[in-house]
Amino acid sequence: MLQRQLYKGVTKTLNFRRADFASLRASLQCVNWERLFMGLDTEGKWNIFKTLLCRYTQQYIPLVSKERHRKAKPLWLNKRVKVEVGNKKRAFKAFKLAGTAETFIRYKEANKACKKAIRQAKIEMERDIAARSKKNPKLFFNYVNSKKMKQEGVGTLLSRGGGTLVDENGEKAEILNSYFSSVYTSEEPDNEGFPFNIPSASNLATGAWVTQEEIQKRLEHVKVNKGPGPDGIHPRVLNELSAVIAKPLHIIFQDSLRFGMVPRDWRIANVVPLFKKGSRSQPENYRPVSLTSVVGKLLEGVIRDRIVEYIAVHNTISLCQHGFMRNRSCQTNLVAFYEEVSRNLDAGMAVDVIYLDFAKAFDTVPHRRLMIKLRNIGLEHNICNWIENWLKDRVQRVVVNGTFSNWASVVSGVPQGSVLGPLLFNLFINDLEVGIESTVSIFADDTKLCKTISSMQDAAALQSDLTKLENWAANWKMRFNVDKCKVMHFGRNNINANYLLNGSVLGASLMEKDLGVFVDHKLSNSRQCHSVATTANKVLSCIKKGIDSRDENIFLPLYRSLVRPHLEYAVQFWAPVLKKDINELERVQRRATKLVKGMEDLSYEVRLSRLGLFSLEKRRLRGDMITLYKYIRGDYRQLGDFSLEKRRLRGDMITLYKYIRGDYRQMGDVLFSHKNNASTHQRSPL
Repeated sequence: MLQRQLYKGVTKTLNFRRADFASLRASLQCVNWERLFMGLDTEGKWNIFKTLLCRYTQQYIPLVSKERHRKAKPLWLNKRVKVEVGNKKRAFKAFKLAGTAETFIRYKEANKACKKAIRQAKIEMERDIAARSKKNPKLFFNYVNSKKMKQEGVGTLLSRGGGTLVDENGEKAEILNSYFSSVYTSEEPDNEGFPFNIPSASNLATGAWVTQEEIQKRLEHVKVNKGPGPDGIHPRVLNELSAVIAKPLHIIFQDSLRFGMVPRDWRIANVVPLFKKGSRSQPENYRPVSLTSVVGKLLEGVIRDRIVEYIAVHNTISLCQHGFMRNRSCQTNLVAFYEEVSRNLDAGMAVDVIYLDFAKAFDTVPHRRLMIKLRNIGLEHNICNWIENWLKDRVQRVVVNGTFSNWASVVSGVPQGSVLGPLLFNLFINDLEVGIESTVSIFADDTKLCKTISSMQDAAALQSDLTKLENWAANWKMRFNVDKCKVMHFGRNNINANYLLNGSVLGASLMEKDLGVFVDHKLSNSRQCHSVATTANKVLSCIKKGIDSRDENIFLPLYRSLVRPHLEYAVQFWAPVLKKDINELERVQRRATKLVKGMEDLSYEVRLSRLGLFSLEKRRLRGDMITLYKYIRGDYRQLGDFSLEKRRLRGDMITLYKYIRGDYRQMGDVLFSHKNNASTHQRSPL
């Protein structure tokens, strides 16, 4: 292993600062991989490759010990600071011995030089963090957390019996692993009643699915700041050696695809528990994220891309599914769904929306039933066989502060954190809407049902659709979390009907958080505006407290990458209408620009000009125009047609000439809502 635990609290990791990658490449370049692989199966070839890679890596990249429980050194500590701290200590010692004015002056000078070196080191560190914050925001939060006396992680957990609290890392890992394993779905030994072995209709090539050049390109784009998987192979090593290891990996990948055999190392996972919300002492409040082999993920990416090509040609994925699909997002889901809601409300009709939540959706996907669906859509047999073997005999262990639990079998689900997992889940629930008369909208496992309600017959029809979804879940071994499923009644003349799911009456809600956006029964966006402003202010305070420098080149990139995205997530759906909401959002940017050095006494408009920023209101208008252009161009065909007139005038390829607006809409209508007369009734070139 390239990263291993020596004893409790001490881990050895690769010291890339002292790595000799040139010699490492030269050594691997001399290996005759064809001769070494001769007569071996996929597992044998992988083991030979991993053994040689680990051997040469340990030879040319030294290891460094890290003590987990020892107080970490400041991240900004560099060689110059160490020298100045040493000079300061020696000067202070000389002053204590001599006690003369001359030695005191020397100590003051050394102390001043030390403070200057520390200040400069912090500025350099913060400048680097700011420059990389957009692509790797984790750097900033690691830097801020390194200053905290107490690090937050897995809290003290309740034991399996629920009687005592457990604080020992090994016991916590076992408790979490036991809970994560308890949610898995078991299947009957046969698949009686379900169609399978339908002839493949795939147009995928059955020969060279992956080339050596493609593998090298993927290796060159591996994210080097990620951690290694259970096989211990670090992404940085793969990236640096991309030119020399592409050939052996090409042989292994081709062999794996041809025979549908997946090495064991690619089917094991270190599970990191991520806290969601609620009490940290409850195991159910943690989400399991699987850290798997980086090399295995490369082949997962190849297979995913081939499947995506196939389903794009054959229009396999339902248009109501917006999760993990090109040109679809949370925003397109919200806009398309609530556009219909708001249109019906404008027409004076009542609408009922049912929000559905699958219990442990990704962890409970039954493997046999998933494979039935993959074969039914016509995927090439070798790919189906590879996925089936990839899901078979999987094991996992939970990691808490460097301490591992025992291994546990994974009998269902698609691994959270894998490359293939999201796509496989989409394919599994793709037929969820079949036979449903009401409007269905899906983002991954978040599902919504919508229907206009003018009588009890309409409510009965919606109940019938809900029962069909209940039967679908039972047939395919999925479960709805009834406590989290809600109904929201829209419209003044709504009859407020009750709906049953699994024998329980769904609770009525006046407000729901839909894909991260607060939606209420009046389609008001004030709560959402207040929520994002509060969150953005918290992050801004974190930057203010965690970063010592107020330099424009440091503070501004952090604001752009960490604060502003909170204010603009799906904003084309929920953009503010009321002046108080507009001002509440703008106050965040007013505060941020005032924190920059030299901007304290300037007006907001001057600050924006000097910093090269636009007001948030202007940015929203620009975003509206870009989004509208994409609608007109056809990027969002799945969202339907809108009431627009286009005229081709001199100088404009596409010109928005007129729009039709209803009276009820505040949310859910990107084309018509939250625009004042000055910015929308005028001719708007796009």
